[in-house]
Amino acid sequence: MTVPARRPVMVGLGEILWDLLPTGKALGGAPANFAYHAHALGSAASVVSAVGRDSAGDEILQRLSSMGVHCEFVAEDASHPTGSVSVQVDGRGIPNYIIHEDVAWDFIPYEPGMDALAATADAVCFGSLGQRSAVSRTTIQRFLAATRPECKRVLDINLRQHFYTQDIITQSLELSNILKLNEDELPVLAAMFSLHGQVEDQLSQLLRRYHLEVIALTRGRRGATLQTLQETADCPGFSVVVADTVGAGDAFTAAMTIGLLTRRPLMEVNRQACQVAAFVCSQPGATPTIPVDIAAKIRLQSPDYT
Repeated sequence: MTVPARRPVMVGLGEILWDLLPTGKALGGAPANFAYHAHALGSAASVVSAVGRDSAGDEILQRLSSMGVHCEFVAEDASHPTGSVSVQVDGRGIPNYIIHEDVAWDFIPYEPGMDALAATADAVCFGSLGQRSAVSRTTIQRFLAATRPECKRVLDINLRQHFYTQDIITQSLELSNILKLNEDELPVLAAMFSLHGQVEDQLSQLLRRYHLEVIALTRGRRGATLQTLQETADCPGFSVVVADTVGAGDAFTAAMTIGLLTRRPLMEVNRQACQVAAFVCSQPGATPTIPVDIAAKIRLQSPDYT
């Protein structure tokens, strides 16, 4: 008798919104994108967030359900509108974001049942942006504190505009065990935390200081580095014609997290995450359908999930 595989439970925790792109609106928010890609790559995925009690919020809930993402902990807020971000894309496909404030995801409540979800989560992805308000910051940090020690708590640092402080980043690093950042964000952290030396040295200092398991440093079309205290894995990236880069980092994070959960070699994890991110760059919007041949490599289950 074949034992059915147990899918890892992965949670996107924080902002959910509409990206208002030049080509039209698209579902966005890094935690929501992470949850979508986690589900597309074979995991059970949930979003913890809030939308307005409006047509934009109704459409988000319908979209999440149609994608197979659990949204029972996406609250409906009657006092604040559904979040949105105005996105302009330059000639290289690089997005520029104008993130609107005082919206529903700034007021994510801690609801009954969240402790149970946190206790079953194999991985949680969160960032600094979702913590820009005290209400959501309290919910996010309480949820993280309720996870099991072995849960992968992934800080996708996601520095946007002025919506972060050193205190929030420090608290987030202390609550996480995996850090994902890009090559523009590392110098900000280096200045903030007095990191010194070459890139590898700076990552090593963060690994030791905050007792992290892995740091992922993404470099756009030049690929990514995954670094632990024992190993560094560099992937040069995949060449594609870029439509836009919206959501590519979130797809990378989802694929990387699944690879780490299933304990694959670090270079394999990096290569597969870079391939997923490159495909997303080749398509408009943050949540394109991942091709079967790419998804199949990541969907393989380890004995830990049977």
